[in-house]
Amino acid sequence: MAKNIMLQGTMSNVGKSFLTAALCRIFRQDGYSVAPFKSQNMALNSFITPDGAEIGRAQALQAEAAGIEPSALMNPILLKPTTDVGSQVIVNGKVRGNMRAADYFRHKKELVPDIMSAYNELANSHDIIVIEGAGSPVELNLKADDIVNMGLAELVKSPVLLVGDIDRGGVFAQLIGTLELLEQHERDMIKGLVVNKFRGDISLFRDGIDILGKRSGKPVAGVVPYVACDIEDEDSLSEKLSARSADGDIDIAVIRLPKISNFTDFDVFRQYSGVSVRYVARAGELGHPDMIILPGTKSTIADMEWLAESGLAEAVKRSFSEGIPVFGICGGYQMMGRIISDPYGSECGGSVSGLGLLECETVFSTDKRQSQVSGRFRDISGFFSCLSGAEFYGYEVHMGVTNSDPAELTTCGGSFSKNAAGCYVHGIFDSAEVAGRLVKELYKRRGLTYTGESVDRREYRERQLDLLADEVRKSLDMELIYRIIEEGV
Repeated sequence: MAKNIMLQGTMSNVGKSFLTAALCRIFRQDGYSVAPFKSQNMALNSFITPDGAEIGRAQALQAEAAGIEPSALMNPILLKPTTDVGSQVIVNGKVRGNMRAADYFRHKKELVPDIMSAYNELANSHDIIVIEGAGSPVELNLKADDIVNMGLAELVKSPVLLVGDIDRGGVFAQLIGTLELLEQHERDMIKGLVVNKFRGDISLFRDGIDILGKRSGKPVAGVVPYVACDIEDEDSLSEKLSARSADGDIDIAVIRLPKISNFTDFDVFRQYSGVSVRYVARAGELGHPDMIILPGTKSTIADMEWLAESGLAEAVKRSFSEGIPVFGICGGYQMMGRIISDPYGSECGGSVSGLGLLECETVFSTDKRQSQVSGRFRDISGFFSCLSGAEFYGYEVHMGVTNSDPAELTTCGGSFSKNAAGCYVHGIFDSAEVAGRLVKELYKRRGLTYTGESVDRREYRERQLDLLADEVRKSLDMELIYRIIEEGV
């Protein structure tokens, strides 16, 4: 049976996912067989495993860091918010249905056998399991039925590292306050503190380390700097959704839908110098980009209605009429058609008119397609003719069925017309051939020449994971961490 260690945070977005990925890579580099685990994840960025299971994108990245295939065992429960008070519940990689938050909280303890079965199967085939918590372990109104923080740590008997985010301020209150709100037996399970996202001269924080140690009675396992590496986020609090990459020669505008999903599809463009990626939530922000992308969404009809009400629908159509190319993925592809219908209430029911940029219609069914795919672009015309014959890989995860018009975009479906194109394939830009050709064509339209290299996203991500692991290894007391793992609880 594997040894384990768990990372819990003082709040959401303190960097638990990245630190989990870093430890997975470090343990792998040190010769251990390691796997990530998160019992319950709430995220709209998901991934499809080779056997067709849907899990959180972060766990897929952590599996990559560990050098193993992602599996539903690593994330047995995934919650994908559909409204402000409800989510699609995915158990062991498959949809269980939509549930209101209150109903889910009443029944979630019934999922403990699924959690333990997944964990034990992983633990029986690896040396170390790196467990990620969720949010904060001291949401006092939710603690009684906890299955992802201290409740899980007790179930699997895991020592815990508590992570605070100094970049957001109040790190002393975060860490010491969290400890104070835990029960004594829970505090005993916390074996060390980690200060994450530190900027500046660490020598100025030496007194801070001493204060934390004395006031908490816990060793500080490390102060991790704000690591400048390009690794995919999964959280809706991601800075990428509010910030833009550096101004460049090419401006790509991604429409920031209220229920945007899989925004990691566009991280690839950030690795091309001279290309700016920004997320647009208001019509006045759109401007005159070189390309517009409509991303995936968990609530296509509701987000299409928002697009119309916000004025962005008209702004996108106006830009398209002026010759600006528009590409849609998954829900964004569905929005580009004439009409979207949900006769079975798979999302919210009803129907809505789309943007009408493509001659296709979408009908939601009760079945969800979940599969990894690969293929190539067909011989296409218009702006996206630059992609004709290009090979790609990715995955599909959707409930809608779209009747592509005769102008099929790829061997995996999709549509195109003039300067509009769309398909269901998440990650379609990740191959060097696809993103590289597209960037070069965008430069060409501006009368410029792109002289940089095209890099496959998978290869790029491997280098970034190594960079993350190197920085974290230098910042953590790895001797202490190995001792914590060996001693357990």
